[in-house]
Formats: sequence, C-alpha cells, structure tokens
Amino acid sequence: MKLEIWNFEFGICNYLIIVIIESSAPTRVDLAGGTVDIWPLYLFHPGAMTVNFALTLRAHVQIKTRRDQRVILESRDRKVKFETSLGGLEELARDKRLELVSKMVHFFGPETGFHLVAHSEAPAGAGISGSSALAIALIGALNRLVGGRYEDHNFIGIAANIETTVIKVPAGIQDYYPAFYGSVSGIHLRSDGVEREHLEIDETKLERRFVICYTGEPRLSGINNWEIFKRHIDGDPELFDIFERIRDTAIAMRAALLGNDWDAVAEIMRAAYPNRKRLAPNITTPHMDHLVEKALANGALAAKVCGAGGGGCIAFLCAEGRKQDVKRALAKEKGAEILDWKVAREGLVVKES
Repeated sequence: MKLEIWNFEFGICNYLIIVIIESSAPTRVDLAGGTVDIWPLYLFHPGAMTVNFALTLRAHVQIKTRRDQRVILESRDRKVKFETSLGGLEELARDKRLELVSKMVHFFGPETGFHLVAHSEAPAGAGISGSSALAIALIGALNRLVGGRYEDHNFIGIAANIETTVIKVPAGIQDYYPAFYGSVSGIHLRSDGVEREHLEIDETKLERRFVICYTGEPRLSGINNWEIFKRHIDGDPELFDIFERIRDTAIAMRAALLGNDWDAVAEIMRAAYPNRKRLAPNITTPHMDHLVEKALANGALAAKVCGAGGGGCIAFLCAEGRKQDVKRALAKEKGAEILDWKVAREGLVVKES
C-alpha cells in the first residue's frame, strides 16, 4: 500500500493519518543439511538440500508512522534506541548500533517519519536463526511502508544479501525459508536455483517428540563459515567428504520424515552428530556435551546442535512418551532453559491498521 497524506481541514487543523504496520516471522530448527547451503559450495554437491522446521518463537517488528520527519529505531532485546531524520538515512548504511535494522531501513529509504521497534521471542544467540527471522520481518514491514516496492519472491534474496553485508562472511540460504514460509521445509539447492518443498508430515509428532533446550551459553559460531568456505574452494578432500555426508544425511532425513519412520530419524541424527564434530570440533562446549549426556540418559534418542553451535540451543529427539522425562532432567541443569514452542504453521505475517 502506498502511504499518502490525507488532509481533513477543519478550520485551522490538519490531521495526518497514523499507520501502524506489524510483521513477524518464525525462527527454526535445522534438522539436517546445514552449512552445505552456502553459495556456491552446494553447487559442487549434486542433490544438496537442507531440512528444517519453523518455530512459534517469532521475531517481531512494529512500525508506526509519525507526523514529522523523525526516524526512531529501537531494539527491545538489546535495549538500544536512537533517532535520526529522513535526511540522515544515508548515514544508516554505516551504523553499528543496530546494524541489521539500520541497513534494512537504508535499503528501503522510506519517505515518511516513523518509529520502528524490533524484538524477538527467542533467546539471544540461540542458534535458531533469530537474525534471519528478523531480516524477513523487517523486509515485510518496510516493504509495506514504502508501498509494496518488491514482490514477495524477492524477499529472501534481499534478506540474504543484506544480512551478508552485516555478518561479513558468506551466509547460508536455508534460514530465510522457514522464516518466510513456516511449517516443515526441504530446501533443494540446485544449479537452476533454490526450491523450497513443503514436507507434508504430521507436525504434531515433531511437537511430541522434540525438546529444544537453550544451553544458557550464547552462540559463538562453532562453525566458521569463512574458514570452511576457503577450505572448500581450496579443494580440501576431507571437507569435501564431510559435505557429501551432510548432503546424504539431509536426503535421508527428508525420506524418513515423509515415511513417518522415527526410528530412522533417530538413527540419522545419531550418525550425523560425529560428522558435525569433524566439521568443527568446537561446535559443542563441555557444558553442551554434558547436557547431551544427561538427555540421552533420560529418554532422548539423539541430539542436534542448532545452527553454527558453540553455544545456543540443542534439539533432542525423545523416545515415544519420554519427552517430559527429558525436560525434567534438563531443567535441573544449571543455565539450561527449556523453550516453549510449537511448529509455526505460518511464515511471514504482515498486518496494517
């Protein structure tokens, strides 16, 4: 919608309509295939794909237009708030206080004053793609603010490109798809483009079988994408073999989920765990290793470190009927937080009033 100034003249008074735009996008758990989704590395591994599911822990953005030219940017999570003006938007390209928010605002270049507030329901550094969910939510809200300049199919490309300029290393592509679409996804990484497949499974089984535990340690990127990128381009044979195994794990995970074969899901996760450690030995910390041992001793069948690891969240697949046992065991551990979630059936949502 294009924002217009509506003037209702009553004597000497002019009234400008205030528009409130609210958007949100879900975070995710990556079950298989992560790291292979870095362009162009997946092009060297035919059949490359990732498997993930969206969480109801969402990133939120609210934009409220103003009657002046002030631009106020605020993050409730980081407790950062500052303002500029429409004339100062060019400076946001270099801002470091709220870098992702600032770069997104600079990219869209709104022509009306506004107050933008961002916050996330996920813990900071959880490894469940909070920043990618925020990127999609920001694009949804800002695109509406500027009158729908871009079609929906452009959102993921914009998000990946702008977030890459923030993190300054090659970014994986998979995280934007659950944020945009929600539900359970198979992301196929092909030479002719990236295709998202909706995996039609009983999503309540994911909710009954998985415990997601925040370790209390913010993610410190156990996987260094730039180092892996360089090793792969240099033709490191060990890394190539690891990527092949990650690719095969994702293909097998898709088949197991679609086949409702939870024994196979557990076996695939158990087999993948040491391969991820080969990729990056510091993907887990001693505290994370302890939590995995505790969960496996109390009804968990397998564990998956979320995202790049080095902290953040671990997703535990539980034996049938043992989810509560795993939750109770982990809840007793120092720093551990059991997240309350369901599978997000919706992806990006944008509302206007």
